[in-house]
Amino acid sequence: MLPWKRALGPLTALLLAVVCLATPAVAAPPTSPTSVSGAPTAAVSAVSAVSDVSAAAASSSGWNDYSCKPSAAHPRPVVLVHGTLGNAVDNWLGLAPYLVNRGYCVFSLDYGQLPGVPFFHGLGPIDASAGQLATYVDKVLAATGAAKVDIVGHSQGGMMPRYYLKFLGGAAKVNALVGLAPSNRGSTLLGLTRLLPYFPGAGDLLDEKTPGLADQVAGSPFLTKLNAGGDTVPGVRYTVIATLYDEVVTPYRSQFLTGPDVRNVLLQDLCPVDLSEHVAIGTIDRIAFHEVTNALDPARATPTTCSSVIG
Repeated sequence: MLPWKRALGPLTALLLAVVCLATPAVAAPPTSPTSVSGAPTAAVSAVSAVSDVSAAAASSSGWNDYSCKPSAAHPRPVVLVHGTLGNAVDNWLGLAPYLVNRGYCVFSLDYGQLPGVPFFHGLGPIDASAGQLATYVDKVLAATGAAKVDIVGHSQGGMMPRYYLKFLGGAAKVNALVGLAPSNRGSTLLGLTRLLPYFPGAGDLLDEKTPGLADQVAGSPFLTKLNAGGDTVPGVRYTVIATLYDEVVTPYRSQFLTGPDVRNVLLQDLCPVDLSEHVAIGTIDRIAFHEVTNALDPARATPTTCSSVIG
């Protein structure tokens, strides 16, 4: 891939961050979203319509079904944790049905919401998001009767649960954590975050407006706390699935963990012609999905190869 093409991803992500920073928080819509003239507010209506379609897609695909009871073959429910600017449905339109079709009880949550910002989540303080995950896991355990869950997360969603495991008692309730392109040590966005000191006030604005982004800058206080004293906690199995072509969480090797019960996987070692980048590995890549099932059920694992795309 040409260098300028690889830069498009982080530039896009940076532009999204700038939009979040530069745009004042949208006021919460009135009970009946109308303009001054009484006509429906187009933006709110559009977001509501998209959300309704997404929720319907989730329901029809069989996940977030609280009547689901784990089977003997798959005794733990799977909790899916979306990435930054994602949500509980759109991030998982590929992987959730894939797992449901293989007999898993699958659940997904929204977290990290900012006031007045619909649909695009994962922007709030990550320690608070981990608290939301803790509450959600308890809800899933209560509904399913399971003793533990497995967690699969994409990007921030692969890193944030580590805070839950390490500081909020999650290790007693989680069997395995699978991270797809997780931001375990944050990101430099191919070095773009190093430009922040040259823009006075930019870092403070990032902290104030989108703390979930600020927490993921390599070297942030949040990540320093998270990674101090070791990457893992006893009793949890960790799998990291990364791609050579990740243009958001860079360098990609920063995603890998060290410690007991850790398996780090580079997608291109499984299929050299897989060109998935940061978004695709968590949303559409069936080769990565196959490796997720191996991580969830290592006793029944089968080799992941390029042909897994049709598996």
